[in-house]
Amino acid sequence: MSVWLRQHGFALGAAVGHLRRSPGSFFFNILVVAIALALPFAGVTVLDNIRPMSEQLAVDPELSVFLKQDLPREHTQGMAGSLRAVAKDARIVFVPREKALEELQEKNGVAGVIDTLGENPLPDSYIVRLNAFQSAAESAHVDDIADSIRAIPGVESVQVDSEWVKRLAALLGVLRVGLLLLAATLGTVVVAVVFNTIRLQVLTQREEILVSRLIGATDTYIQRPFYYTGALLGLFAGAVALGAVALSLHPLNAAIAEFARLYASEFQLAPLEPLAMALLLALSAGLGLVGAALSVRRQLARLA
Repeated sequence: MSVWLRQHGFALGAAVGHLRRSPGSFFFNILVVAIALALPFAGVTVLDNIRPMSEQLAVDPELSVFLKQDLPREHTQGMAGSLRAVAKDARIVFVPREKALEELQEKNGVAGVIDTLGENPLPDSYIVRLNAFQSAAESAHVDDIADSIRAIPGVESVQVDSEWVKRLAALLGVLRVGLLLLAATLGTVVVAVVFNTIRLQVLTQREEILVSRLIGATDTYIQRPFYYTGALLGLFAGAVALGAVALSLHPLNAAIAEFARLYASEFQLAPLEPLAMALLLALSAGLGLVGAALSVRRQLARLA
């Protein structure tokens, strides 16, 4: 075990020593890789901030059932049984037209319009709250319930009030898939940059590698410092990318605050949690390690 640790310590020291000898080239490669990582890291940050908000918005689907105006109050109040027969597990709330008018008059800019009408234009209605849908099949079941309610005598119209929730969920799904494709594409760019960096490093140390082989060094021993170089390159580039994303949140939040204020919201983008940052750093270091492994094995095979 001590021998294994000494070997890895020597490989890490050799990698750090090579980086010190060419800091300008290493810094430039960090910037290139960091630029490729910054966009998916920013996407992860945005989705991580939107996720709690979307979970709060994902309320149970509701149906607004508007009744015909010429129906007597006794008949409208008795329609709850018919609605419950169609939507068995739903929570059904009767909204008399007088209450609906009061709620409408409380809204700014509407009271004057209602006063000009002279009489209450709103019908009696029911709010039918269904259980939250978990799949596309259950979402289609909501539409079937709405169609069945429309067929009940005395029902004027039915409005599905939670259609926007399905649209939001679909939009977030598209954004997640798009982010995965973008991350895969830019991850390939990172591997390619590290691959080329390690290739050039192997070529500059060609004579040293050949001498090491003559004195009995194994390929694993020779490859190990290059592995650490690739991992360090990915790690530092990931840290720079996370730092750039964190710095960009301040001007973004200034613009978002003005937009959110129009909707009476205080939404702000927050940095990722430490665990999420650690996972992203580990991922970027892993990409650097993969690029280094592919490159050094290919170059050493050519030197054989």
